[in-house]
Amino acid sequence: MIRSGLTFKLSILLALIGVLASGSTGYYAYRANRTMLVGEASRNLLTSTELLGQRFSQTIDDMAADTLVLAAMPSSSLVASATDDKAIRPDRARLSQVFASFMKHHSEYLQARLISRDGYGLERIRFDREGAGATQVGDESLQEKGQFAYVFDTLALPPGRVYVGPITINHEHGSHYAEGRPTLRLATPVATPAGRVVGVVVVDVDLAAMFQRLQADLPAAYDVYLANEWGDFLVHPDVSKTFGFDKGRRILMQDSFPATQPLFERSTDTLLLNGLAHPEQAPGEVLAFVRRPFGQTAGNRFIVLGLGKPLAGVLTGANLLGDEIVRMVLVSSALAILLAILFARALTKPLQILTHAATHFLSEHTMDPLPLRRTDEIGVLARCFDRMRREIRSQVNALHDKQHELVHLANHDVLTGLPNRMLFMHRLETAIRQAAAHHDRLAVLFVDLDRFKQINDQFGHSVGDSVLTAVARRLQQVLTGEHTVARLGGDEFIVLVEGALATDQASELADRIVRALDDDLPVDGRRMTVGASIGIAEYPQDGSSARELLLNADAAMYAAKSEGRSFSLRYCQLPEVQRLKVAGAKPAQHNDTTPMPAQDDAEPVE
Repeated sequence: MIRSGLTFKLSILLALIGVLASGSTGYYAYRANRTMLVGEASRNLLTSTELLGQRFSQTIDDMAADTLVLAAMPSSSLVASATDDKAIRPDRARLSQVFASFMKHHSEYLQARLISRDGYGLERIRFDREGAGATQVGDESLQEKGQFAYVFDTLALPPGRVYVGPITINHEHGSHYAEGRPTLRLATPVATPAGRVVGVVVVDVDLAAMFQRLQADLPAAYDVYLANEWGDFLVHPDVSKTFGFDKGRRILMQDSFPATQPLFERSTDTLLLNGLAHPEQAPGEVLAFVRRPFGQTAGNRFIVLGLGKPLAGVLTGANLLGDEIVRMVLVSSALAILLAILFARALTKPLQILTHAATHFLSEHTMDPLPLRRTDEIGVLARCFDRMRREIRSQVNALHDKQHELVHLANHDVLTGLPNRMLFMHRLETAIRQAAAHHDRLAVLFVDLDRFKQINDQFGHSVGDSVLTAVARRLQQVLTGEHTVARLGGDEFIVLVEGALATDQASELADRIVRALDDDLPVDGRRMTVGASIGIAEYPQDGSSARELLLNADAAMYAAKSEGRSFSLRYCQLPEVQRLKVAGAKPAQHNDTTPMPAQDDAEPVE
């Protein structure tokens, strides 16, 4: 058993440690990129909004159930239908005690009334909120309410149904504490055992108190918005914008946030806005809105509930949180010392251990082992914290692995594993800048497979993919680590040759590639001959930019393919004439296969 008062003391300590733990967790979470932060914040905000909407609907349903309980009591029908007050005085007294009990245990109830069908809707029992308590209105102050919609509309309902009125400002005279406050009314018919409706039970709910209870679990920084089915603000961070229809000027949600119009047109149930994607719609905020039905028997009526969070806190919170963590550690340390003196030395050490662990959240080693074997609340917290730390560390490691994988996939061809066009162009541009700075040369070899289309058509795309993979391996075997080979797409490959002797090596390297690809390739148990045509472009004589070199190498490849040569060199030295210099010829033994036209088996470079 925990000594008297220790639970309260431990609650304070655990709350402080929880803040530190959550702050440390938040610090590392906010280090992700801006898009991921805003997206995650939006999804979390939407979840909180949906949860708040569910709790709002559930609260109304619970209040409706209270109303049904009051109406279903046998005394309710007796009191509502009685013509002789003396005869029902005991029943009325007992029923009044029940009403008083409901008012006592539901601080958000402003009024609870039993109204008779007779006497122009005369109130039979009425309890009004009076400050923190409730008072029963005397017989001389009971009023006739038959002219109000919540009376005559409820009398038209069958027993067991609940009337949910619109949320309005209470302007009824003599309503004590409820007068002038935002009010939601719930009412249900009171029926005799024979089923004849003889009155109604009406409960007035304080909207502000109800939302205060619903918002208890939400962070204080959240802004709450609530609008009825027409868009009138009922709850807004700026109270001057609420209940505009009651002040003669309507302030609508769809005017303040035009993107919410589909919610009121019933074309969507949820909406997310953020200041990054929609700066004109949600300046400086992340917003989430949901549309919820309003009451069990409210027909097509609904409410739109929204939560808002400052965008600055999402994007720059990581930097600000670092300073906050330091201050929080200093404050918590001072409090730990003070509480240790007040609450005994036995509590000091485990709390200091947990504090140190929280401030070094992802550290491998802490000051002392966590008190995982304790059986009290500190032990429970220590075990939960340890699991959370291990889980977060695992998730952070998994996130880093995924990021590395995505970076690799973005720069490499999925099929062959070679660098893709984007990575090759980046390396080529870098090589051109370095060559220009050091007056070096470089060459680009554009490699196009001669018989790939025939193989693809004859054996299918699966074999074609295997051929491309085998070609990639063969190219990597021929080339050295100083060369860069990439796949541009289809059956086109590109090679970058750098260095002072690049232009001298280009022709030799092209000849080696041609001979290597003229040899049979083992593909899925078959031996296939692919062959290749190569175009060579040299820097700087064939182009001063990556695009020019690639285009000229492509043109040289097409020239070599169309004239039956293995490879050719294309350069543009003369202003009006482009010259082609043959650097090699195909082996004669492969001339038995008629070369396909260039446009049939190679895609032009974009």
